[in-house]
Amino acid sequence: MSIVFPPELMVSVSGFRGKIGHPLTPELVTSLAAGFGAFLRETQGDKPVFLGRDSRTSGPMLARSAASGLQSVGCDVVDLGMIPTPTLLLAVEEKGAAGGIGVTASHNPGEWNALKFASSEGIFLDAEVMGRFQEYLLTRDPPRAGWEEIGSLRSDSGAVDRHMERILTLPFLDVPALKLRSFRVALDCVNGAGGVIMPQLLGALGCQVVGLHMEPHGRFPRDPEPTAANLKGLGEVVREAGADLGLAVDPDVDRLSLVDGDGIPLGEDLTLALASAVVLQREPGVVVTNLSTSQVVEDVARSFGGSVVRAPVGEINVARRMQKEGAVVGGEGNGGVILPRLHYTRDAPLGAALILQHLLDHGGGLRAATDQWPSYTIKKQKVTFPREALAGAYEALTSDLSPPDRDETDGLRMSWPEERVWLHVRPSGTEPVVRLIAEGPSEEEVYALLSRVSEILDGVA
Repeated sequence: MSIVFPPELMVSVSGFRGKIGHPLTPELVTSLAAGFGAFLRETQGDKPVFLGRDSRTSGPMLARSAASGLQSVGCDVVDLGMIPTPTLLLAVEEKGAAGGIGVTASHNPGEWNALKFASSEGIFLDAEVMGRFQEYLLTRDPPRAGWEEIGSLRSDSGAVDRHMERILTLPFLDVPALKLRSFRVALDCVNGAGGVIMPQLLGALGCQVVGLHMEPHGRFPRDPEPTAANLKGLGEVVREAGADLGLAVDPDVDRLSLVDGDGIPLGEDLTLALASAVVLQREPGVVVTNLSTSQVVEDVARSFGGSVVRAPVGEINVARRMQKEGAVVGGEGNGGVILPRLHYTRDAPLGAALILQHLLDHGGGLRAATDQWPSYTIKKQKVTFPREALAGAYEALTSDLSPPDRDETDGLRMSWPEERVWLHVRPSGTEPVVRLIAEGPSEEEVYALLSRVSEILDGVA
């Protein structure tokens, strides 16, 4: 029997996401996983499917449901346990799995969970494959295995160690020099899956770690999205401990946010820029990022003779464009760094290692490292707006604001290059909201632009 998607279930290239109990139930997860397993078997044969989860309280329950669904269609399941999403994706690629399922709602609050689906490449399903998978779910009844063909289930506890080893052997890192420098780092894992890798990796890089919210029990002590506004507690720890910097990750450890040595949160927008500088200094080339990322990435790329190409928001969209462009580094302005030398996945442990290397290269603190680049104000807002009215909103915004440049590949991005100002309006793929992101040289310009946008949207809704 084919699946009917509950209306409250958020379906996008970011996976299938919802609140626990309604619409996300063990029964729904079992059905989705069974469909994915059968879908994979048609193209990948009988190779195993890897499974991992973050620390959410619903994770063990839903991981068992996913495993049952996979086994029911004859898939052998390798359970990696509680691990970062990038660890799961790296394992899928390295071990030649048919694909993977991550049970995680990333930065969403604790009452949410989700299934994220990965291909055999170790990256999330792109729009074309996700479209075919959704069509399969809606129209096909996955063939169930008989009692003799039910898939096996085994554990693999070595994925985190393999991930760390791959990072520590990257040619962009001077591990002996980092150990000698012995950075003092305050670390906030928000009681997510970061607790199983971040302290260990930082320790291997010679860091003295002062931890905050390290126990991965999934009861998040604050809004788990690592935005600057949510990192005041980490800032206090930085000051109290006399740390060189603070690092914060989201629950599934694909996003990294920064706090300077004075305890002031810098947020996520500088993570990709600083990490890119490390790579471009050693391997000049193309940087790919999304339409919502700060233009400081362009300043960094330009200084090393590189260029920036922009893609629609969404990790898979950036990854696919990186493959097409032969990019040397890329990622998203939400603190996600992608390094092809490792894999085509946002990876916060990787980002942390590159940030430390940047400070070693620069010779100063995090604030001094950021001050060498132009300073912008970037503001991100979430607004409730009817999605069916967005087309009219885009038309009204374009008519009123008359931007010299615009991009409609993902919502509407308008830019005024001479003024170094841009605005991006798009429906979220992970929350039932519309996102407004604006950036410019001054706070006044950004707030004035967002105020005018709000007036226009109010007139359309």
